[in-house]
Amino acid sequence: MKITKHVLLILLGVIISSSVVAQHTGSNSPYSRYGFGLLTDRAQSFNKGMSGLSYGMQSGTELNMKNPATYASIDSLAFLFDLGLSLQNGNISQDGKRVNARNAAIDYLSMGFRMAPGLGMSIGLMPYSTIGYNVTQDGRFDPGTGEVTKTDTYSGEGGLHEVYAGLAWRPFKPISIGANVGYLWGDMTHTVLTSFSNTAIKSRRLMYNTDLRTYKVDFGLQYTQPIGKKNSFTLGLIYGLGHKIGSPAYYYDQTIESGTITGSDTLCVEKAYELPHTFGAGLSWNYNNSLRIGADYTLQKWSDVKSPMIATDGSGNKIYTSAVGAYTDMERFTIGAEYVPNRSGVNWSDHLRYRAGFSYGTPYTKINGQQGPRSYLASLGVAFPIMNRYNNRSLVDVAVQYERIQPSVKGMIVENYIRLSVGISFNERWFMKWKVD
Repeated sequence: MKITKHVLLILLGVIISSSVVAQHTGSNSPYSRYGFGLLTDRAQSFNKGMSGLSYGMQSGTELNMKNPATYASIDSLAFLFDLGLSLQNGNISQDGKRVNARNAAIDYLSMGFRMAPGLGMSIGLMPYSTIGYNVTQDGRFDPGTGEVTKTDTYSGEGGLHEVYAGLAWRPFKPISIGANVGYLWGDMTHTVLTSFSNTAIKSRRLMYNTDLRTYKVDFGLQYTQPIGKKNSFTLGLIYGLGHKIGSPAYYYDQTIESGTITGSDTLCVEKAYELPHTFGAGLSWNYNNSLRIGADYTLQKWSDVKSPMIATDGSGNKIYTSAVGAYTDMERFTIGAEYVPNRSGVNWSDHLRYRAGFSYGTPYTKINGQQGPRSYLASLGVAFPIMNRYNNRSLVDVAVQYERIQPSVKGMIVENYIRLSVGISFNERWFMKWKVD
């Protein structure tokens, strides 16, 4: 394949990625008010049905962004294109009150191909986090002139996106190493508006805003050990580089009267955010290319990460500073399995892929000094082959997930989600050389 073809593929990915960003719709969770918002699972079509199992999963016919070492296994004749979207119905409840919320989003876009023997590449785009909520709280008080209703409205929007290019190399058969180098960007805005039923009392608006831009680097390694003719084990390791982010954060304290800002105080802190160091390990067992079972563990060191917060200096003046204390280390445990009846069979049903998984995750944010909610996720999935006369490796992947967001403190918000994910994974022999007699 000529080098110009590689360039055209990369340009195509960038163009398509731009349209994907514009279509992402965010969330409706009040928990997206904290930190970077709700962190996405970064799962793709092949592992949505396994609750995101990835680090030790390896195949030359599927893309695995969560461990870039897998790109070295991409088939020499194939061009991989993977696109996923999801529909979600959420039930949010607190103190007997319930609200239903629906969302639709494009989850990711990725593509990959082999550049040389043992050398594979992937490019793609996915959301890193989402922010979207609008919560209102009412209270009453008497300032001496009659009862007044006070309304606090908490709202937020935005989120972060990541575009990446990854490269993997297999120096010798058991071991593959790889890296994703990405660009992380997005706007994050949180607003607290306090208004009163007595219009003589001025409203107050607090706004927190960041336009974040930074790099992101992730490394991956896989080691595969065959045992006999039918069994193999793959160990996968990943590391995400933690570092300071140069983007500033702004805090606005505004007084509003009759819809007009009559007073404003603006504070700024430089290099307000940091990314955490991320460590992950996974082990998978492959039996006769028919059954895959695996487990993953992920640790993100958020407790060491700084974030912007309001404080006071030695003179009692309000300042906006960046400090640790808002986050806690996040852990996630995942198990999953995939079963294919007969990969060498001639019937369409022989190539169906049945999947199941479960994961448990701890939060990375604190809420009023308390640990945030835990996540429990169970999933089922099936992949349907798109048959043609040349191959059956292109798939339509369907997964159903149930996730419960369970707070650690009684009285906090409980969230339940039913999520339908659909992925289209094209695996086409674009680079095959046809011989004509």
